[in-house]
Amino acid sequence: MTSSHWLTILGIGEDGVGGLSPAAQGMLRGAGVVYGGKRHLALAAPLVTGEARPWPSPMQDAWPELLACRPRSTVVLASGDPFCFGVGSLLAGLVPAEEMLCVPAPSAFALACARLRWAMQDCSTISFCGRPLERVQPLLQPGARLLALSADASTPAALAAYLRQHGFGGSRMHVLEALGGPDERITTTTPESFALAPAALNMVALEVVAGQGARVLPLTTGLPDDVFEHDGQITKADIRAVTLARLAPRQGELLWDIGCGSGSIAIEWMLRHPANRAIGLEPRADRAARAMRNALALGVPGLKVEQGKAPEGLHGLPPPDAVFIGGGCDAAVLEAAWAALKPGGRLVANAVTVETEALLLANYARLGAQLFRIGIERLDMIGTRHGFRPAMTVTQLVATKS
Repeated sequence: MTSSHWLTILGIGEDGVGGLSPAAQGMLRGAGVVYGGKRHLALAAPLVTGEARPWPSPMQDAWPELLACRPRSTVVLASGDPFCFGVGSLLAGLVPAEEMLCVPAPSAFALACARLRWAMQDCSTISFCGRPLERVQPLLQPGARLLALSADASTPAALAAYLRQHGFGGSRMHVLEALGGPDERITTTTPESFALAPAALNMVALEVVAGQGARVLPLTTGLPDDVFEHDGQITKADIRAVTLARLAPRQGELLWDIGCGSGSIAIEWMLRHPANRAIGLEPRADRAARAMRNALALGVPGLKVEQGKAPEGLHGLPPPDAVFIGGGCDAAVLEAAWAALKPGGRLVANAVTVETEALLLANYARLGAQLFRIGIERLDMIGTRHGFRPAMTVTQLVATKS
């Protein structure tokens, strides 16, 4: 540690100080202040010579006194790798990089892969610590391997119940307790036969098996309409697939879904990448609540839905990378959305009425946009025979802001 580093984030495993390198042991001995959870402080106790400070709840309440330690040598203890769903990223937002050193230990994910002989690059990772179980839904793909950090002793049973409910009861669940320590234990079971009472410190490794009728979300856009709760106010699957393609989601971008209804466009935007964000604007309270229920059920609980009407409801929202206008489009809404859009951002507006179509026709040249008409026909019964019945034609404006 150089003289500029006053804060060290030290990863520690269940093997305690014996698993630390000589250099890490020296940092711990030399620290004037040591922060950590009660379990971490107990593991490190043989080498702590400074003041031991357990984290308060919430942890963020300790930030002022932690920062007041500068330049005194301070250690923050964390489980395994502090930057793997750990405290490292929180502290990185508070302390300049040149003032902080991180010394990781093997993460729980790394230990699990070593025990199960899995290649980590072939696994998806998730944490249920402070996060809803429903976030696992998009990851439940047949044959997938998942590594999940549990919030507490109840998480494996709750996950097993969720998997049974959605058709994945035949999956293999490995419950790994106290990895790396003297009380390490690994038990393999299935959601269907789950009857374990694990310790609070545990994680789950899952080999996904999809049963008949399992709720597997396709990796394409245009999810079936019936996976969404809706009252008919929904962009239908075929039109939704085309709309998402034109919105062209990219990692970490923000979408405004104006007149979001069931939330289907915003939800599918967020499903394209875990870092994607979306804000839905919906004037009706019942539809806004329904969109939030859909977001939770489909594994993207981070969707934000604002109850309000455009353009007034758009004021104060962070500027979007893309905008979809699916309902209630008028000249004021179109202008406000275009003005808020970031350079390089995309705007897509769908129209089914002649009035809205006329608005799009009047503005497409000014916006340097393209116009498309999308017609879908579906086979239907016509008396005792069959014929193709056309759905309402959608006129779609697509514009990229320079």
